[in-house]
Amino acid sequence: MYDWLVAAVLGIVQALTEFLPISSSAHVRIVGELMLPGDDPGAFFTAIIQIGTEAAVVVYFWRDIVSIISKWCKALVGRHDRRDPEVRLGWLIIIGSIPIVVLGLLFQDAIEGALRSLWITATMLIVFGLVIGLADWVGKKERTLDGMTWGQGLLFGLAQSLALVPGVSRSGGTIMAGRFMGFSRPEAARYSFLLAIPAVVGSGFFSVYKSLGSTDMVLGWGPTALATLISFGLGLVVIHWFLKYVQTRSFGIFVWYRVALGIVLYILLGTGVLAAV
Repeated sequence: MYDWLVAAVLGIVQALTEFLPISSSAHVRIVGELMLPGDDPGAFFTAIIQIGTEAAVVVYFWRDIVSIISKWCKALVGRHDRRDPEVRLGWLIIIGSIPIVVLGLLFQDAIEGALRSLWITATMLIVFGLVIGLADWVGKKERTLDGMTWGQGLLFGLAQSLALVPGVSRSGGTIMAGRFMGFSRPEAARYSFLLAIPAVVGSGFFSVYKSLGSTDMVLGWGPTALATLISFGLGLVVIHWFLKYVQTRSFGIFVWYRVALGIVLYILLGTGVLAAV
């Protein structure tokens, strides 16, 4: 029964942190280590439960997604204006997804192994927390997704790929890039959510495929499914709240939280309360 409790807690943690620029993978890794000392739930578990939160994104942005896909497909066969902003957005999401796929495959062993060290996680929480704060402070607030260039789409994708390292944050990386390039907070957040769908869903189902028949899973398929369902339901609530929040508020509270959590994590590791690997 304890496995089910751990899975439920991790599902809640995943939902509460996936869409905020504070790194869901770091939080799942930290809480997992606290609840299962010496038994990291693993990169596979993290990738699978992220399917739940990305399903929440699909549901929340369903109309946008259907419109983008429909217009993109029609434009591909000459039945819609290729200059339509949503057609461009479809291409930009494809281009922006390439870096994380390529880098994820090239550095798969490191991502599932050495890069999951909590020392690295603590460092990334602090360093990228400060970088996100800087980006939010210096970034202009005038650009919208309609005017995004191909180069900016690729930069968004490269920023998203930084999230392969726990502690960086997928939404944090893309929002940081967006703010540096002058996109408004709501626009950067919206694109961050849409851009994450192909990469996260693809990674999750690839992890499911690799885990079939495996006996090395720390948490079984039942608890993992529970965590995924929880992350979906609660994720819908968090998306709604966060998009309203960024319309009028800065990312300052998340920057301070990241720095504080990184420092606390250093202390826990230094005193032996947590094991780094």
